[in-house]
Amino acid sequence: MTELTLEQRIDRLESTEAIRQLAGKYSLSLDMRDLDAHVGLFAPDIRVGRDKVGREHLKAWVDSTLRDQFTGTSHHLGQHIIEFIDPDHAIGVVYSKNEHETGAEWVIMQMLYWDDYERIDGHWYFRRRLPCYWYATDLNKPPIGDMKMRWPGREPYEGTFHGLFRSWKAFWSERPDPSLLPEVAAPAPIDQFLTRMRGDTPAPRIRVR
Repeated sequence: MTELTLEQRIDRLESTEAIRQLAGKYSLSLDMRDLDAHVGLFAPDIRVGRDKVGREHLKAWVDSTLRDQFTGTSHHLGQHIIEFIDPDHAIGVVYSKNEHETGAEWVIMQMLYWDDYERIDGHWYFRRRLPCYWYATDLNKPPIGDMKMRWPGREPYEGTFHGLFRSWKAFWSERPDPSLLPEVAAPAPIDQFLTRMRGDTPAPRIRVR
């Protein structure tokens, strides 16, 4: 990898912080129902579904989802890993633990977002957010066992929390011989940790909650 100049390193630091701010602003604007602020975090030509483009369509979709399903929400962010593809494009993974008031139940959730970011006219935006869920369940009902996505009024189903990374199935597919030392791969190069972990795993099909 070519060594970055001082100017490029400063730009990388500023871009990293701007992207971290995006994730925080996403949660705050969503929880406070400021939908104009929320959709303004996405690229102007953001794709919504299969055949719609633009923030207007995104705002309509978010508005309908929030009004139909949730009285209140709170999104608590965890670790955020960011990797740059080039100066104006990056990817990231953000952990999020969420709480939802939905009808007579209080639903808790653990998930992560796989993000694509793009800098447009000097500002960083979400190009895409891929939500991958581990569980969702009533606060008083631990999600032990399979089918951990347990929304009120819906049949339980599997989330996609682990499906994005090939290591999960590989780990459980076979138990190594304890008498042999395992092989250890070389560490991933800088800015290739996420891409190496995911490999060629396609984006999972996400069910709308």
